[in-house]
Order: sequence, then C-alpha cells, then structure tokens
Amino acid sequence: MEQKIEIQEKEKSVKQDHTVVDIQQLKKSFGGNHVLKEVNLQLRKGENLVVLGKSGTGKSVLIKCLVGLIVADEGKLQVLDKNVMELEGKELNELRTRVGFLFQSGALYDSMTVRENLEFPLRRQSKSKSQEELDALVMEALENVGLSEAVDKMPSELSGGMRKRISLARTLILKPEIMLYDEPTTGLDTITSKEISTLILAIQKKYQTSSIIITHDMECAHIVADRVIVLNDGKVIGEGTYDELKNSSTKEIKDFFE
Repeated sequence: MEQKIEIQEKEKSVKQDHTVVDIQQLKKSFGGNHVLKEVNLQLRKGENLVVLGKSGTGKSVLIKCLVGLIVADEGKLQVLDKNVMELEGKELNELRTRVGFLFQSGALYDSMTVRENLEFPLRRQSKSKSQEELDALVMEALENVGLSEAVDKMPSELSGGMRKRISLARTLILKPEIMLYDEPTTGLDTITSKEISTLILAIQKKYQTSSIIITHDMECAHIVADRVIVLNDGKVIGEGTYDELKNSSTKEIKDFFE
C-alpha cells in the first residue's frame, strides 16, 4: 500500500536546542540484576534518536521508565519539563497523553475493528467529541499511514505490516509531542521494514515529533536516525551520527555495523 506521506531521503533540518527528554545518572535494578547503570541521555526537540544495544542491555526498560510503566530506582528523569519520578495519578496520565508509545507487539484489541481501536484513546481522553469529529480524526490518522480503506476491518484480517501501521495510527491520533518506538520493524520482511522506517521519518517531518527508536534493524537505524547511542552493560558507551559510530574504533560499537 502506497503511503500518503512520501520522503525521498533523510532531511536533517528539524534541529532545535530545546531538550524534551533529559536523563541523568539513571539506575534500575531487578533484584541483583543491574539493568541500567548511570545512564545519561538527552533527546532534542524534533530529533530522531536511535538506541542500539544487545538483548538484555536495558533498551526497553529505559523507554518504559520514561512514561512511568517501570519506576526507576535513582537519577534524573525529566520529560517535557516534568520530573517523571515525582508524578503519579492524574499528572502521570496527562504526561502519557503527550508521549506516544508504539509497543513491539502493536497491542491492538483483537475484538475491535480498526475504527474502534483508533476511537478508543480518543474516547478515553475526551467524552465531548461528536461522532463526526471522531470519524474525521480516525480517517486523518489512517490516511497518514496509507490505510484508510482498512477502517472497518478486524486486526485478524491485516498483515503484520498493516497491523504495525494501524498501531502507529492509533498512537498518533492523540498527536503526541514525543514518540517512543520499541523495535518497530521486528518480525517484518525487508520491504515492509523499510516502509515502516520511511513512515517514521515522514511522521517526524509532518508533526515535528521528537522520537526515541529502539531497534536491532541497522537499515531502520540508518534511515531514521539523526543521532545514535549505544547501550552496553547498562551504560551508554557511544553517541554520534550513524556514520560516526560506524567508523568507531571501539569493538563493542563496531560489532553492530559489521
């Protein structure tokens, strides 16, 4: 399916100095397993930041800490000028409406149509919208991912790539300021993975979103990244552009690019 948003090549023009995520000395352990050890990371407004790391290095734990799905043990965790570690209840939920999270599984509701899946977050956020307003927002979100014709289908009728796009549309329907992508191309064939990567880039350009992308897919990283960090043994061991890290002399970094 042809996407409605087309980008021919990576444009690195959306950079501003404002930091929307600031992580300092972040630590998280599960029992004796020290997953995050003094992690430092900043995400700038309008930037796509890719996080690389082997399985078990804490990548998914890191982004779940950002929205309070996992509570960090120590450190500074500031998102959109809010101290996440001090938020709870209503304040935490309000922050989550400003941060979109695309789970690795997609997490669509199997018993709901595509339309109902997309309406769900809108109905939770506001009960005042008319059906006409809901319909317009649903169709806008689906057009952004090139799947307007799937509006009345069930998730079981969709391919893996289509389900991923619908999940992305559902996340974008609240127009978040920050997007968190957890392995967005996992389980997809090469062509579909490239389509999803290009779509992530298109979303960045259209909505000026700031994004953190967790991925093992080096082609995805190459397509979407403004900047890349490498996590190893719970710490950031490398930071730079894709090309800078590709030419690194550090073995633990070079291994990702070979």
